[in-house]
Amino acid sequence: MKVTGLILAGGLGRRMGGRDKGLQHFRGKPMVAWSIERLAPQVDALLVNANQNLEHYEAFGYPVVPDRIAGFAGPLAGLHTGLLACETPLLVTAPCDSPFFPEDLVARLRTGAGRGRRGSGRGETGDQPHPVFSWCAARCWMASQPFSKAVAARSTPGMRPSRWPKCPSPMNGLSPTSTRWMN
Repeated sequence: MKVTGLILAGGLGRRMGGRDKGLQHFRGKPMVAWSIERLAPQVDALLVNANQNLEHYEAFGYPVVPDRIAGFAGPLAGLHTGLLACETPLLVTAPCDSPFFPEDLVARLRTGAGRGRRGSGRGETGDQPHPVFSWCAARCWMASQPFSKAVAARSTPGMRPSRWPKCPSPMNGLSPTSTRWMN
């Protein structure tokens, strides 16, 4: 089944002094370039969710989709936008600021989602959830109008992933090395 990848780069970059995280250089190239290099070979289509500096993100050669919910509502708004823009049956997300996520992330998430048989899930290592690494059926309830209204009503700038709805099938043990998930 075909999968679309979504790089989440739509935040305000508060932890980086308001600088656009995805465009900050790490080891000689923008952070988003690392995520694109990791995720693009694993998916059939790739989107980048960004809300500022769109022309810089477009230069990477992939469609850029800004949040459809205004006000920098956080990665949940990016997930929502990705689900609405997705043209494949499945969507997998990864943040722009985790350059070392597994090169087989999609296979791991696919395996975990298949075990859960619920069509969605998130990455976890031990007790640590990584909701910005997620797997969703594009027809998922998250793309629905009621979900849009709920996110908009609850959203505040920087809505934290820990407040995301619980995914029905978390995938435990995606990586034995926690540094793969560092950002």
